[in-house]
Parts: sequence; structure tokens; C-alpha cells
Amino acid sequence: MATTPRDYYQTLGVPRTASLDDIKKAFRRLARQYHPDLHSGPKKAEMEKKFKELNEAQEVLTDPEKRKKYDQYGAEWEQAQAFEKARQQAGAQGGQGFGGPWSTGEEYSSQGSSGSGNEHFSDFFESLFGNRGRSGAGRSGAGMPGEDIESEVQLGLREVLTGVTKRLNLREPRTCSTCQGTGAVRGRPCTTCQGTGVTSEYKTIEVRIPAGVQDGTRVRVAGKGQPGIQGGKRGDLYLHVTIPADPIFRRQGSDLHVTLPVYPWEAILGADVTAPTLAEPVKVKVPPGSKADGKLRLKGKGLPSATGGHGDLFLTLQIIMPSGISEDERMLYEQLSTHYHPDPRTELLSRAQRR
Repeated sequence: MATTPRDYYQTLGVPRTASLDDIKKAFRRLARQYHPDLHSGPKKAEMEKKFKELNEAQEVLTDPEKRKKYDQYGAEWEQAQAFEKARQQAGAQGGQGFGGPWSTGEEYSSQGSSGSGNEHFSDFFESLFGNRGRSGAGRSGAGMPGEDIESEVQLGLREVLTGVTKRLNLREPRTCSTCQGTGAVRGRPCTTCQGTGVTSEYKTIEVRIPAGVQDGTRVRVAGKGQPGIQGGKRGDLYLHVTIPADPIFRRQGSDLHVTLPVYPWEAILGADVTAPTLAEPVKVKVPPGSKADGKLRLKGKGLPSATGGHGDLFLTLQIIMPSGISEDERMLYEQLSTHYHPDPRTELLSRAQRR
């Protein structure tokens, strides 16, 4: 049974534009997770297979030459490498030019079985790659779908609240306009595409991210991946959503938590104060006799939930002292200190003695 070729970038969970350091970091992180020695039983065999795939992917993507061929030919890069070597050997032995994918010379004419053998290599190459290296058109038959693209998008909590349209710049391969995809100009390697027959250009697309998305979500955007070959449909774009920690709002599912500072007299007497939300600030009532770390709930002021509606916003009260007090205020505090109040440290001291 035929198997679908593995995508090394997907195996390591990195975009095709990932740097060498990003690839190495991804491998180390996944290697710790899937190392067979950390598992036992039936799981160990599965981890050994996964670990082997990770090693294979990092070996290719951390080698500049191998990665270049992999980016050009995908899973068939090793056959392409073997073909290049065989072509060079055939050219050296037969003394004939080869009209292969990196040449713009005339096609070699078969002279029967006694020829240099280049036509056999050409047939072999076409059977592997559909002649796409030579003309970019591919052989006749069903088109090959384009590869998927992995990218990252970072959102703030306000964008999670409402949803957002993001403009993304994506790199897309194009047939080299200088050599028309042949890889050579007048018998010399094309300087525009470095002999690959392919250049890349950036395109800008707009993607709508729905409200309520979670950190780590993988959003699929159909038809925004790499273009197909020979009329094949485009691949898809997969966006990995990251939501950095917010300095004000702490997220727990669809609920939000905020620390709300209040003065002692506001907590004792009660007060109407202004509290932040992801939309506009709102007025809230601090009940008389409120205590430190007490919570106020604002229903529906959180983030969209998966079941519909919105979560809540919880305000945790933090009683703070004013940075400075006037003489009149000092007198009031002194007057307050003359009244009897239970020692707030009694329970603490009692528990400490029981240890």
C-alpha cells in the first residue's frame, strides 16, 4: 500500500521559513517528549517510530544542501540527488551535453542502445518528477496538490474578544522568469534562481480569526497554501495561534480575572469605583465591609465561550494604603486606633504555636 510522504516541517512543527536555530530548538523539545527511554510497554514502540521520524527530519533540515533539495523536490529529494550524480557520470562518460532540468541546450537525440544513456536518465527523471524541473508544466495526467503552509499568528485578548482580520505576508515559489524554470541561461546556471528554476515572492493575504480562539489553536485556511503542480489544487494554510500573557487580564478558559485596588475606607464603607474590562471601563459597587482578596463578578464581561455566550470577569479586591496622608487624615487614623479592635494576628500566632 502506498504511503503519504512525510512532511519534515510538519514533523518538527515548524514553518518552512524556520531558521536553523528554530529547527534545532524544535527537535530538542520534541526529542525530550518522544524519547523511547521515557516510555514503556506498547507506547515504547510507537515512540521509537516517532523518534526515528524526528531524527530523519532534523538530519535533512539542518543540512543546508539537503534542505535545499528537499525544498525543491519534497519527499523525492534523494532520488533527485541520485539522478544528478548519475547524469554527471553519464555526461562524463559519453562526452555529450545533457538537456536535463538545469540545461537550456537542445534535447539529446537517442542513438539507440549504443548512445550515452542520457535519454534513459531523462525518462527516469520524468517518471519521478513529471518533467517539472525542465519546463514546470509536468507530465500529462492528474495534477499534484500544493503543499500546506504552517505559520504563526499572535493575538491580544481584545482581538480574541471580537475576532480579527490579520494581514499575513507569505512566501510563494514562482517559476523563474529569467530562465523560464530551466535553471540555466545560455548554458550557464541562472544567476536569478541559482540554477533551481524557482524563485520566491511574497504575497499578502487577509485571514479572519474567529472570536474566542484559544492559545495553541491551529486554524485551517483552505486554499491559501502553495500552488498545485499541473493544475492541482492549492494546499491549505495552517495558523498556529499564540496569545501572550496580558499584564492586566488573566485568562482562565472564557473567564477573565483582574486585581482591583481599593482604599481601606472604600472597602469599609462601600464605594462606586471604575473597573477595567476588555471593552470600555465600567462602574462597579464595592459592598460595605468588603475584605482583601474578596471577589466581585461581572457577568458576561469575559471572552466568548465555545458553547455560546461569554464568560465572566472577576475582580479581586486589593486593599492598598495611600502613598501619603495629610495631618487631618493622620488624626483620624490616631482617633481610630483608640477604639477597641480584635487583634488581627491572634489566629496567626495560635497556628504558629501549634506547629
